[in-house]
Amino acid sequence: MINELIAKMLPYFPEKLVWIFGKPYISGQTINDALVESRKLNQNRIMVSVDLLGEYVNNLSDADHYKKQYIDLIKRFTAEKIDGHFSVKPSMFGLLLDKEACYRNLYEIVEVADQCNSFIRIDMEDSDCTSDEIAIFRRLKSDFPSRVGLVVQAYMRRTLDDVRNLLDLNLPETPLSFRLCKGIYIEKEPIAYQGYQEIRNHYIDDLRFMLQNGIYVGIATHDKFLVEKAYEIIDQLNIPKDKYEFQMLYGVAPILRQSIVDRGHHMRVYVPYGKQWFNYSTRRLKENPNMVWYILKAMFVRQ
Repeated sequence: MINELIAKMLPYFPEKLVWIFGKPYISGQTINDALVESRKLNQNRIMVSVDLLGEYVNNLSDADHYKKQYIDLIKRFTAEKIDGHFSVKPSMFGLLLDKEACYRNLYEIVEVADQCNSFIRIDMEDSDCTSDEIAIFRRLKSDFPSRVGLVVQAYMRRTLDDVRNLLDLNLPETPLSFRLCKGIYIEKEPIAYQGYQEIRNHYIDDLRFMLQNGIYVGIATHDKFLVEKAYEIIDQLNIPKDKYEFQMLYGVAPILRQSIVDRGHHMRVYVPYGKQWFNYSTRRLKENPNMVWYILKAMFVRQ
């Protein structure tokens, strides 16, 4: 209860204090920080998905600035031979200001990824963005069949229908690639499932449908129950290990993460960095308020 209260109050705390709480979830504030942490993960047989933090820009000049930063990021990481790809939030590139401008910005980013033999994952944001983000993904997937993937959220009531509606793009040589997560944005009951086990059940249904239909799935969860269910489905369907991967957030559930790696499954860690860390950190701590206790213990208890 106290942890949840502190997590909810964090957005009103000074940024320097929030940084203490949020730092375990952020690789750093610079591209060099992200590079160092990504290399460490690679050395431990873990791939990465690098994300420059930022979302919901107020003008297209900011969107253009972020586009240039992403292009530099892709070129730098591929030149350094980091085993990973890149995640982008469409609202960062002007989705809510000018949909066509957003598409053009993302097209340029994916084009550079194509030239660098890399891959871009389009993040899914709140429900106001869902349809537009799927539409942009469809266009980019048609232009760059093997260079772009999408995030889908199991708690959204529409998700399985959205997946079905994209199956025409699921070709054997260039299958669809989805990152399946539970979902973290606050949505109303008509839009999203609310019950904890209800969301888990739909996650399992979505995962089974995707694997049955030859979709490459990033199984993104820190829930041990869902990890075990994923093992069962993979075994039941006899899915080869190159047709899926597990995914986790930077700084979360390292013991469970290592156990998955030790079983021989592919693992990718989402590595966020940048100056716009505040909103990301407070959202992570709201999602997992139990982390507040561990952080306070680390701060004040001598080991």
